[in-house]
Amino acid sequence: MVVAPCLNCLRLERQVADLRAEVAELTRLLEETRRAGKRQAAPFAKGKPKEKPRKPGRKPGNDYGRKAHRQPPTHIDETYEAPLPEACPDCGGPVVETRIDQQYQVEIPRRPMHRQFNVHIGCCPQCQRRLQGRHPLQTSDALGAAAAQLGPDAQAAIVDFNKQAGMSHGKISGVFKTLFGISITRGGSVHVVLRAARRAEPVYQEVCATVKAAPWTVPDETGWHVGGAKAWLHALVSEQATAYVVDPTRSGDVAARILGADYAGKMIHDGWSVYDNFQNALHQQCLNHLLQRCDELLETASRGAVLFPRRISELLHDALDLRDRYLDGQLSRHGLAVCRGRLHTQLLEAIYPTKTNPANERFAEHLWKHRDDLLTFLKHPGLDATNWRAELAIRFGVILRKVWGGNRTWIGARAQAVLMSLWRTCWQRGQNAVDFLSRLLRQKQTRASPTPFLIPPWLSFTSDSRSEPLGETTR
Repeated sequence: MVVAPCLNCLRLERQVADLRAEVAELTRLLEETRRAGKRQAAPFAKGKPKEKPRKPGRKPGNDYGRKAHRQPPTHIDETYEAPLPEACPDCGGPVVETRIDQQYQVEIPRRPMHRQFNVHIGCCPQCQRRLQGRHPLQTSDALGAAAAQLGPDAQAAIVDFNKQAGMSHGKISGVFKTLFGISITRGGSVHVVLRAARRAEPVYQEVCATVKAAPWTVPDETGWHVGGAKAWLHALVSEQATAYVVDPTRSGDVAARILGADYAGKMIHDGWSVYDNFQNALHQQCLNHLLQRCDELLETASRGAVLFPRRISELLHDALDLRDRYLDGQLSRHGLAVCRGRLHTQLLEAIYPTKTNPANERFAEHLWKHRDDLLTFLKHPGLDATNWRAELAIRFGVILRKVWGGNRTWIGARAQAVLMSLWRTCWQRGQNAVDFLSRLLRQKQTRASPTPFLIPPWLSFTSDSRSEPLGETTR
């Protein structure tokens, strides 16, 4: 006699099969994560290459942009003749000159330039104060044993090699010796960086003040090391400036020190809970982080659990499409407000019901908590929908961290924050950071000012400098 299968048993068998498949998938992902953490040969690997990758390089057409070939120089320092041979090297026949063409070459100066400053010293007969002359190219008033120094351009180049290119002080010493014939020790390179940071401290304070006064800011943070101990590199990005801070903690007090706890501008961030403490600010959750979380849920979800992250992903993409339609002129401001209201209602309807899947429920709780922060960029057109500016600024520090790990002392960490802020802000404004620092190093120290150095007008960051365009280049 054939016994009919038990429906409850069949249901349990299906659940067991689903759970086994889920465990197998999670085990595979765990192994991939472990291997990726141990893989040092290719730390920037992005996974398997595409089956049909696009051809590298820029594509021809009207959008190609400026050609890459070097343009002829406007100023010629040296001219050399390249004469014809007296006879043809193949047959030995006479050579007849038909025309003269030009070729141009740009070269780096390999020979160091040594300057001597004849410093005139005197005194005031009335108050007996000692007076000393100073040339605009001098970076210090030191004489005697400290009279032989590096010039301002050389010092600025050392800072650029270390903080921009990520070169160690030993490599910087080798580059200066090999290319320019200038002998400098590792310790000398360190002192140049620390001295430059002290000179740039007033500019750093101005950068922090600019970020604080900005109508919107994008904060982010990443791991750092100081003397082998765990620390954090914080970045706060505005349209006109970027301020970095190295701190022992990941606390939101770092952002509060720069912005002020009562900051009332707009904040675009990745949803870290400490930013919720800025209660006067208008928040925008990074949609890219939310979309990534949807993708992560879809990787391990099965059966009905895929519906919720798939629906949220669709609605968030609809929000980005709505933004693009408005920026392209396809929607009016009123039409944008109507569509935003409908989209917000659809998001609430998808988030509110209780989810049976624990991972989906945690995600839904996060979305419900920040339900008013999801579409801020549609209420204020032109505001970014993601924190890509902070991610880009953090990458600046992450590359340096991959090279030499962090800082050895907290004094070095302070110099790191000051000089990175200076370099990044100059980049935002289209200024040459090496020239900026070179001119800053030539300023005379004053004891009358509460800060070690006065900031002349040409060093102040003004609003007429070029800034990054508002709005993302990609999603």
